[in-house]
Amino acid sequence: MSTPEKSAGETTTLIQQAVTEDTDKRDVVGFLKRQLQQSLAFGTLVILVIFFAIASPNFFTFSNIATVLLSTAVIGILALGTTFVIITGGIDLSLGTGMALCAVMTGVFITNWGLPVWVGILGGIATGVLMGLVNGVNITFLRLPPFIATLAMMMIAGGLALVVSNVAPIYFSTSAPDFKKIALGVIIPGIPNAVLITAVLAIIAAIVLSKTLLGRYTFAIGSNEEATRLSGVNTRRWTILIYMFAGAFTGIAGIIIASRLDSAQPQIGTGYELQAIAAVIIGGTSLLGGRGSILGTVIGALIMSVLVNGLRIMSIQTEWQNVVVGFVVLLAVFLDSLRNRQRT
Repeated sequence: MSTPEKSAGETTTLIQQAVTEDTDKRDVVGFLKRQLQQSLAFGTLVILVIFFAIASPNFFTFSNIATVLLSTAVIGILALGTTFVIITGGIDLSLGTGMALCAVMTGVFITNWGLPVWVGILGGIATGVLMGLVNGVNITFLRLPPFIATLAMMMIAGGLALVVSNVAPIYFSTSAPDFKKIALGVIIPGIPNAVLITAVLAIIAAIVLSKTLLGRYTFAIGSNEEATRLSGVNTRRWTILIYMFAGAFTGIAGIIIASRLDSAQPQIGTGYELQAIAAVIIGGTSLLGGRGSILGTVIGALIMSVLVNGLRIMSIQTEWQNVVVGFVVLLAVFLDSLRNRQRT
């Protein structure tokens, strides 16, 4: 005869096995859903490329493909950084104007102050990190909603970019004639350096997100911040670090776009934040947090660049381009909402 203790132990074991099997099934289902989302995004990219190639013979040319990749470099770098922020359940509306401020500060350091180029580059990246620090502190210690905190930073960064530059572009042609080679130079024939930099940053971001504590806590905070805090994790510190990490990408994007234009344009960043956020969401990252991937973000950035470039090639008026991009953002958020409803 079995004792009550033995029966209770067997029951507990069966329950644990059932829970483990259910968890495994959920993990498999989640993995399959993520793969399906990325497949759909990649399929959308292929369809867009085919459509614009048929609609305009100028689209599928070497020079235009290079232009698309250069555009993807800026949007993609911004999107890589904000992927971490959105996975935590946050948002960063200061991407565009923050990028412009980083470009302007790089111009000030190199052109106005006469500092070495590498110092100016580090200063531009540091500007982005500082903005991320301010955003993180406002969100964690002042308890401001991420939307409000980064909206305020968007306005502050935009205003500072205009004030510091005296509402005029800062040119690098005389102070640093080789500065444009950062983005437009060629190490591998046919591939601009900006594209290589974006690829390297994507690999780094993927490794950080999947293999480091920063990535692990990014997912944990987005899934359940309170449970993560109760487990002994200093969620305030890690949230600040995540925003600072994203800010570094904003700084790099500012340097890339300044190098591409060979000037720091104080008003260049308007609208980039929406394209970057849309790219992240199209790539499968949830606005509610807890789910996302770097590969999906890269595909989403390519979709946004191809869409904008294709509309320009077809001579669609700028106003209608904004309308189309706005609809794409709306559709991306709607699809994310549907995915979240299915999860619940």
